[in-house]
Amino acid sequence: MKSIAFIFPGQGSQYVGMGKELYENFSVAKQVFEEANDTLRLSISSLCFKGPEEELRLTENTQPAILTTSIATLKVLQTEKGISPQFTAGHSLGEYSALVASEALRFAEAVQTVRLRGKFMQEAVPVGEGAMAAIFGMEQEEVEKLCEETTAGEVLSPANFNCPGQIVIAGHSKAVQRAIERVKQDGKRAVLLPVSAPFHSPLMKPAGARLERALEEITVKDLNIPVVTNVEAEINTLKDRVKPLLVAQMSSPVRWEESMRKMIKEGIEKVLEIGPGKVLSGLMKRIDPNIEIKNIEDIQTLKKIS
Repeated sequence: MKSIAFIFPGQGSQYVGMGKELYENFSVAKQVFEEANDTLRLSISSLCFKGPEEELRLTENTQPAILTTSIATLKVLQTEKGISPQFTAGHSLGEYSALVASEALRFAEAVQTVRLRGKFMQEAVPVGEGAMAAIFGMEQEEVEKLCEETTAGEVLSPANFNCPGQIVIAGHSKAVQRAIERVKQDGKRAVLLPVSAPFHSPLMKPAGARLERALEEITVKDLNIPVVTNVEAEINTLKDRVKPLLVAQMSSPVRWEESMRKMIKEGIEKVLEIGPGKVLSGLMKRIDPNIEIKNIEDIQTLKKIS
């Protein structure tokens, strides 16, 4: 039997209609959505299933919506297929889903926390003052040098090391724009991302401080499944490290490619992306095409899992 990891998507994977089919066909999925609705005093299910899209795209709504859909999908997978992973990981927001999967966080506390996390991230930088851009075809050292050379006294730094040839930068809008222009001058590709804040940059430190206070209210239990963390791209099994790493994650780059390589080095042969979309499946194909990767988000994709 192949060694398996579960991975969970982050912001950007949401779409109107996500989770609806599972909600309508599996009582375990319905229970997760209803628990989220009750906890948040908000119909997150209606937002996921019907939108409107601009409401779903608001960071403080997107984050609990993706977490809820991911955990509903996880519960269906566990009930229907009985599969257990050796490791879990999640991209940015997805790390909370990974921690729920590892039983370190209770779902109700996680969904409340990520709604606050989204709010804090949105409020950390006034709209229009921060931005993010994806840079294609450049190595890590080149992107770090690009940020240094175009910062001009503002904040600009790598935010996501996603896969070979795809690195996201974040910081002040003008600095991001200067970097995009420089990349294009050099004949490479850069795309401004449709996000409203510079996630995973030092500009998120005020949001991290607010999150730290919010995390004081929740209980972290022992991790039943090790989590490969965004901040360190290392395996964490210690509950005392969970909160500090979640705070640091706010203003540190997501080391996704390294995280996946760490799992592979530990013997993972098969990876299941659980939750909306297949962004992480696409990244894994570029990180290591030899790894078996499948995404699960509805009945059709669930049927393909063995």
